[in-house]
Amino acid sequence: MSKTIVFGASGQLGQCFKKLAADNNLDYLIFPNEDEANILDTEALEKVFAAHQPAFAINCAAYTAVDKAEDDVATASKVNKTGVENLARLCSKYDTTLIHTSTDFVFKGDVSSPLKEDSVAKPINVYGQTKLDGEKVIPVLLDKYFIIRTGWLYSEFANNFVKTMLKLGAERDELKVIADQTGTPTYGIDLAGCIIRIIESDSIAYGIYHYSNEGIASWYDFSKAIFELSGTDVKVIPVPTSEYKTRAVRPAYSVMDKSKVKQTFGLEIPYWRDSLAVCIGRLKQQN
Repeated sequence: MSKTIVFGASGQLGQCFKKLAADNNLDYLIFPNEDEANILDTEALEKVFAAHQPAFAINCAAYTAVDKAEDDVATASKVNKTGVENLARLCSKYDTTLIHTSTDFVFKGDVSSPLKEDSVAKPINVYGQTKLDGEKVIPVLLDKYFIIRTGWLYSEFANNFVKTMLKLGAERDELKVIADQTGTPTYGIDLAGCIIRIIESDSIAYGIYHYSNEGIASWYDFSKAIFELSGTDVKVIPVPTSEYKTRAVRPAYSVMDKSKVKQTFGLEIPYWRDSLAVCIGRLKQQN
């Protein structure tokens, strides 16, 4: 396989790629450290591209602190737009295909049926807007690209909702969790596997794709499943969004239609609860 550089290798999704690489001998994946491959450092990026001449560049680097972004617009925009622009320019120069991860938060969330790739993107928070801005610069600079939108990402790596719930569940007898925001939990290992499938397919079906696990859940449903599958005895109380104020507004509905990615790459996507059980099993092995 041709060389593939993973940018943002120390983050949650980057670590999922590292696990897949280790488990499956994917020696074509290259994981430069942050100093070598900061997407805001154009000189460093140029050296990495020149040294490896990659066929693919996977961008896992992102500013993902949704609430913090509301008060730190400049930094969020630098990482989520300017950093992507830097990568796209170098991908164009070195004839590299860019695989960029984006988010369900590019949507307003005021619909009630699964969102397709051509659904109108209209973010309602800074994070979503900066991610959409990043998406938009890619086709201007580059012909060979895949943009993969996902949502509700979790894994056994880094900080995420599953690990937070397990920590809180060990400390408390009951928890209030939002029940009127709907989406689909996505296991990072499954998402990384989808991207590996795209790379190994040698497809030129470039464009935007949606990927999450199968099924639909609220944060309340997700929490209940976490505690059930982990054997944690916690009372979970469903509450409306209005009772749980956050700095950034979240989409009420961000379930994505995965028909395009399944048909194009012949994917069978696991149901969200099944993947959650796998992740929790691996977390138990770590303890």
